[in-house]
Order: sequence, then C-alpha cells, then structure tokens
Amino acid sequence: MEFFCYHRDRPGSTPLRNRMVEQHWSYMDRFAATMIARGPTFTSDGTLTGSVHILDLPDPAAARAFAFDEPGYQAGAYRDVLLRRWHNSLGRTMWDFGDGRPGLDRYLVLGFTLEPLADAVEPPQGEALIASGPLLSDDAAFVLGMAVLLEAPDAERAREVLTPDRYVGVEVHLWQFGGQPD
Repeated sequence: MEFFCYHRDRPGSTPLRNRMVEQHWSYMDRFAATMIARGPTFTSDGTLTGSVHILDLPDPAAARAFAFDEPGYQAGAYRDVLLRRWHNSLGRTMWDFGDGRPGLDRYLVLGFTLEPLADAVEPPQGEALIASGPLLSDDAAFVLGMAVLLEAPDAERAREVLTPDRYVGVEVHLWQFGGQPD
C-alpha cells in the first residue's frame, strides 16, 4: 500500500530541524527500501518548509507509525502532517528519474478535491514528472487530491500540471531530492 506523507514545518523550526538532521536521516534510512520519493520543501530563500516521503508500507497503521514516530515530529518541528493513501501512477521511483534537465527547478504540487474514485481525472503524465498520483481516502473510495513531483522552469509552470477547475486549492512548493549526501 503506497502512502504520501508531508510533514509541514512549524514556523521557526529550522534550527531544530538542522540540529536533528542526522536523526531524521537515520530514521528515514530504515525505510529506504520502501521509498518512492523523498526530500525537503523550502522557500525561494532556502528556508525549510516541510519534508515529503512517498513510500510503500504494509497498511495504514504502519503509515501512521512512520509519520508520527519520525524524530522531528516527536520533537515538535512540524505543525502538521498530511498523510494519505497514494497510488504511484508512473510506476517508478525518484531514483529512476535521473539527473534532470539543466535550468529547471523541482516542485511539489498538491491539488485538493473530493470526488468519487470513478469520477476522478487521470493523474498527469509526462517526461518532466518525477512522481505523480492521487491522494486517496482511507478506503480508496474517494480521490482527495493529487500529489505531483516535477521539474519546471518556475512555480507558475509547475502549477499548470493540474487543471485548476478540478481542484478547490492548489499548493506549489520548491522541492529537492532528499537523503543523506554522499
């Protein structure tokens, strides 16, 4: 079962996150074999705003344990957690994507909606997409939104990956590949 987890930083928590980076990486490395994508979100000036993890876990209980046992969450670095079932519509991991194209930034685009699964639009496809899939209700009967990781020249172009009239809200966040530096 695949899950999308987005720990959103509490304002002012960057010093705490920086102090805990080794604990965070160590914790995440325990899940490395299950990861589809991972990495931080940040503002244009480089301030951390969150941490994305998309992974395959046995069940919702394991996903909740993953999200809420994370050391930064336990220490209070995050203001909230978006945790949803997810479906990997591209069938690959971020490591399959490659190095990317010069001159493009990476983004997380989240679109929010509520529609029965049968009425949902297909997730976006394309060579600029790193990961793409619907955010699902716990029983997978409803699509609650879409999460897309992609490369684009700017935030407005990244936003265009989702049709605006299908979503009640769209968020765009700068994102980068995560994990411990080599």
